[in-house]
Amino acid sequence: MRVAVIGAGVIGLACAHELVLSGHAVTVFDAHPAQGATHAAAGMLSPAGEAWYGEDELLRLGLASAALWPDIATGLTARSGIDVDYRNTGTLLVGKDRDDLAVVQRTIDLLTAHGIEAEQLGREELLAHEPTLNSRIAGGAILHHDHNVNPRKAAESLMAALGERLIRVNARPDVVNGVCRGVITDDGKVHRSDVVIAATGHRLDDMIPGPQRVVRPVRGETIRARTDDPPRRTIRASVQGRPVYVVPRAGGEVVIGATSEEHAGDPMPTVGGVLRLLDDARTLLPTLDTAEILDITCRFRPGTPDNGPVIGPSLTPGLLVAGGHYRGGVLLAPITALAIRAYVEHGDVPEAARPFQPNRFGTFNADIRSNL
Repeated sequence: MRVAVIGAGVIGLACAHELVLSGHAVTVFDAHPAQGATHAAAGMLSPAGEAWYGEDELLRLGLASAALWPDIATGLTARSGIDVDYRNTGTLLVGKDRDDLAVVQRTIDLLTAHGIEAEQLGREELLAHEPTLNSRIAGGAILHHDHNVNPRKAAESLMAALGERLIRVNARPDVVNGVCRGVITDDGKVHRSDVVIAATGHRLDDMIPGPQRVVRPVRGETIRARTDDPPRRTIRASVQGRPVYVVPRAGGEVVIGATSEEHAGDPMPTVGGVLRLLDDARTLLPTLDTAEILDITCRFRPGTPDNGPVIGPSLTPGLLVAGGHYRGGVLLAPITALAIRAYVEHGDVPEAARPFQPNRFGTFNADIRSNL
């Protein structure tokens, strides 16, 4: 089929790549590919670490997608020649003091209830796993199956694999008599296609005809730094009740994040947000005192009312949506791509993705066969 993808963040790129591998004729439109939330993302493949009460279906979706990442990473590196820096060394959950440890314990209890391994560790055991940690931490756990990848490298690899199929121009759906027939680019050109996939992050609602507002922007800040003594594993922690993470990358680079604020206007980093992140990260890892700041990035995450993505058909025939991934865009890219391919091909949608059809908000049509 002829498929047009609007949006070249990690979700749009992953969907396009999966469809290309399946033999479809795909074109991706984005004036600034991989410069939105993907550019700021830390790349944690951490369904267990992100688990929370009442989000059982989202946990299952994350686990299913995380299981796909090892093969995805190997395939991308082989096809593009770009190392995506996939790391399977696990994630440490850390509580700075006793109150913070109680927050960690709630996550451990939740995971245990779901049969997910979370090896509880005392202070000395944590320090044995990660010597760079502050020696006064209270305790925590290790999540052996929560890994990480470099989203910027993954996006670069996907773009290299797509090649000339990526057109650096903005586009919008071309809806004629209530049916999407392709896309119109900013220069006025019409590109006909059999199906259009809108994967525009927090701007997803702007791509969908009608009054519905499902996806909202949630501001997040991340800091990239370089240190001679980086942690061996991803650190996810609670410091005086505030969440913070430190994610290692190649070359001594670390990513520190992330704030999360409902915010209107342009996504700009704030002094208060950056200082909180740096203070909490330094409290956990004193060696960061001598780290070099590489950049500070602020972007909007695409949030939804239930924190889950919207993957599937819209009310407009011919228009699919893939957005609203909130904090899990990188993690959920593989399962989203498989689901979108299934919708395009009238195939079996992965079971874990079925609860996330957009019609759960009452503004979309779930029957893809009537929409293509």
